Amino acid sequence: MKLDVNILRYLSKDDFRVLTAVEMGQKNHQIVPLPLIDSISGLKHGGAYKCLRELLKHKLVHHDGSRYDGYRLTYMGYDFLALRVLLNRGHICGVGRMIGMGKESDIYEVSNEEGEVFALKLHRLGRTSFKAVKSKRDYVGKRTSFSWLYLSRLAALKEFSFMQALWDNGFPVPQPIDHNRHAVLMTLVEGHTMVQVNKMANPGQVYLTCMELISRLASKGLIHCDFNEFNLLITEDEEITLIDFPQMVSVSHANAQDMFDRDVECIIKFFSKKIGYSPEMDPALPYVRPSLQDAVANLDEKLDVGLAASGFKKKHQEHLEAFLAQPREDRESSSSEGEGEDDDDEEEEC
Repeated sequence: MKLDVNILRYLSKDDFRVLTAVEMGQKNHQIVPLPLIDSISGLKHGGAYKCLRELLKHKLVHHDGSRYDGYRLTYMGYDFLALRVLLNRGHICGVGRMIGMGKESDIYEVSNEEGEVFALKLHRLGRTSFKAVKSKRDYVGKRTSFSWLYLSRLAALKEFSFMQALWDNGFPVPQPIDHNRHAVLMTLVEGHTMVQVNKMANPGQVYLTCMELISRLASKGLIHCDFNEFNLLITEDEEITLIDFPQMVSVSHANAQDMFDRDVECIIKFFSKKIGYSPEMDPALPYVRPSLQDAVANLDEKLDVGLAASGFKKKHQEHLEAFLAQPREDRESSSSEGEGEDDDDEEEEC
């Protein structure tokens, strides 16, 4: 669905109070009962119901009366909660065209009052999960599912935290600006995804840059786990920028070697099949495949340890890994409409 930010003009403070009330109610409910929305929003004389009619008109909430009279957020409703915060913080003032769309995220061009253009990534883990609630398997302790709000917020928190750490350490990544809920604001990087490239002027140099980047990440205690042509941007000068970080893991992970090797083989496969460049046949390369052991031997700082202070905790990593480890079709059925993680996380500002 198109993100129509013009709707923001027609929404009142009370509308956002009710929208936030639905979000808070979804911590413990798939469908939030109307009396609970009334209670959380604090509006009197049927104010919540009036606002819900307005929100329904703009498809920011969905009504469900199958078991009782209740509501849940739509992704656009969640988008608007995040956008309003970024707007109030002065980071953005307008949303432009969509520049990227995946199964689990959408990316838009946004601008601020100075006319600077940024990229806004909206995480959408379990994008279609709210269309049908299927039987769910137990994959984390006693829990059978996590809400798409919670999973998407975790993905955004992790991406922002890792991107900030990598940027601070001089890695070629977009500069993170801010985040809220499932949204991450970052600088807009020139270039296009490497998957769109058929020819390179210096394929050997670009290949080596990729391998050095994989090794350098490991020397900081990290493995990307999705290092491929879809997550690498390349400019006309063949400079590389790495994107997409929610799946990153520590080199101390039980499957670290397999994940490291998979990242390496993905790049070899791309260059061999798409670019027509075979690294094994290039004698000018100092090496074809980097070694995880060598990279870890040069480990000078474990960024994954330091990231715990950013708010992305071990339990968050476990929840997100459990979800991302599933086949994509299973992801859609294991993220529920509600049943959010009702821990001691601070309430989001609205």
